Amino acid sequence: MSPVPLLLVDGHNLLFRACFGTPAQIYSRDSARRDITTQFMFFALLRKAVTAELGSWPEVFVVFDGEHGAASRQATDPGYKANRPSDDQARRPLGALADIKTGLDLFAVTWLELADAEADDIIATLTHTARLTRDVLILSTDQDYYQLLAEPAGQGGSVRILNTARRPGTRLVGPADVLARYGVTPAQFPDLRALAGDPADNIPGIRGVGTKTAAALLADGLTLDHLPTSGRLGGTRGAAIQAAWPQVLAWRDMIRLHCDVPLPHVPSGLPIPPLPIPGEIITKLGLWWSPGVSATPTTS
Repeated sequence: MSPVPLLLVDGHNLLFRACFGTPAQIYSRDSARRDITTQFMFFALLRKAVTAELGSWPEVFVVFDGEHGAASRQATDPGYKANRPSDDQARRPLGALADIKTGLDLFAVTWLELADAEADDIIATLTHTARLTRDVLILSTDQDYYQLLAEPAGQGGSVRILNTARRPGTRLVGPADVLARYGVTPAQFPDLRALAGDPADNIPGIRGVGTKTAAALLADGLTLDHLPTSGRLGGTRGAAIQAAWPQVLAWRDMIRLHCDVPLPHVPSGLPIPPLPIPGEIITKLGLWWSPGVSATPTTS
């Protein structure tokens, strides 16, 4: 019998999709009309990812970013993620986080959050160990995880991204997809991003070096370590890369995920019970109705 796959969920990634990726808002059924879109859609998206894309329920680990998780990378480069808005509207999904964690507990879904770690590094650590014996799926739209993708080797399993924001039939992303789209292997992906930049994390890369140019520089399996003696750094672009070389290496270090985060607990190897429809989870959380508030919404 094959080991149960492990589904690692990028918690904040799913949280923000649940809040801002839904065209219709969902409100409580009382007169308070509280916005519960994020709570409802978080569980809807999680359930749909499994029921629509996987044949059976896997073990599920939901991983959230710690409050100070980005601190170590920001110490290297203060610009890291500095482009992300932090006003009240941008932080609105965080108001649902406590309810979501309670819901995960109620339905026996393990979640993990370490104050000084980003979810990316925790997921990388879990992937590094779990793939030795089982398939791993990472539910996220974040391309940083491309560097973790792998085909089965020996007794180990595959590592794939499950991106449900993509159209059906293309939602499972493996190493061959990265190679076909970007011209590099998953192991080279941090090198590519260091050269071409990563707008999502505010890593600018080298001016004038796009993804295609970076892929050409890394052709035949080269990494940044090979470039200084490769003969490929000629011309204006090559000079720009050489002039910024220490910064390019620092960007790669920031993009690389850490696989050695100490974890308080590890996967059990057991599948979770099937999640009910999100409306039942909202009922269990008591979010449809507020104590002391009229059960009938007011009309204007």
